[in-house]
Amino acid sequence: MNFKNLTSQLFGYFVKGLLLLAPFYITAYIIYNILDSLDSHFYFFVRGTGLVIMVAIIMLVGFLGSTFITVPVVRIFEEAISNLPLVRLIYFSLKDLVQAFVGDKKKFNQPVVIVLNKENGIKKIGFITQNDLSFLNLDASVMVYCPHSYAFSGEMFIVPSESITPLNIPTSDVMKMIISGGVSLTQENTPS
Repeated sequence: MNFKNLTSQLFGYFVKGLLLLAPFYITAYIIYNILDSLDSHFYFFVRGTGLVIMVAIIMLVGFLGSTFITVPVVRIFEEAISNLPLVRLIYFSLKDLVQAFVGDKKKFNQPVVIVLNKENGIKKIGFITQNDLSFLNLDASVMVYCPHSYAFSGEMFIVPSESITPLNIPTSDVMKMIISGGVSLTQENTPS
């Protein structure tokens, strides 16, 4: 075996090892930093205690939020916020975004392909967030949100209804495919 073949084989082992270890390491690193951040907020020295307390607080607030006592308090709080221009914009935008993902009125449950350029056949994957745009005098259009890959952002498009094609793939698979930049697409979750 000559030197060139040996270095090529060693480099192949390095790349294979990197492919196996990188996702594990990056995931562990992110989880470690989240736990470390939560623990530092609560000043605990046992790893994960902050996460347990944060989950308990969120569940407690969720329980209190579903009782009749909390509803007037939240309403008063939101009325007070609605008088503060910048705070109102941030609070209600984030509230709507969180409800779109996990609330009773989920908005990211209709994955579609939109045609951006018919001439070149350029398309983009997104989610219908509004079916009725008559309040904008756009009766034959829908609103589609297209998340960016590897980011917590995206773009909103107003698309003619005839320029969309519904996808028959689970929403979670579509979101995973978009967030990963198409890398997570496999044969078992492609439409037939």
